[in-house]
Amino acid sequence: MSKFGNNEKKSMPALTTSSLSDIVFMLLFFFMVTTSMRETENKVMVKLPEATEIAKLERKDLTSYINVGPPIKSLQAQFGTDARIQLNDSFKTVDEIRDFIAAERDAMSEADRQFMTVTIKADENVRMGIITDVKQELRRCSALKIMYAARKSGGE
Repeated sequence: MSKFGNNEKKSMPALTTSSLSDIVFMLLFFFMVTTSMRETENKVMVKLPEATEIAKLERKDLTSYINVGPPIKSLQAQFGTDARIQLNDSFKTVDEIRDFIAAERDAMSEADRQFMTVTIKADENVRMGIITDVKQELRRCSALKIMYAARKSGGE
């Protein structure tokens, strides 16, 4: 008989999983907070023109985007290479901008509607006539706060 040894096999204690659900929910919450979801898929190519003075948007959630440019390569066979207007995830005409602006305003609270900004993201090679048509339609919709997306001088 040994003095120190015990012939019985010692078993490992069971792993407690009581805090496992807390850890999983904490990780889930972390990724939900830190991940930004893309709202729309770009269907037009936009190479922004350079700008010398840039103003940063205070609240991006109050901004609606109008993309203007030629369709991406995979859509050029279907839509051609002329500049197109993209509102949300589809190509639209100038006449459909009014419905787009109305829908964007309805999605906002009453207090935030006065701060709504429309940002035009236009390719640097787009004809000015299309941009003028878009601006005229925005004036008819009373969407008068318009910004133009640009890249900083000397790089992106």
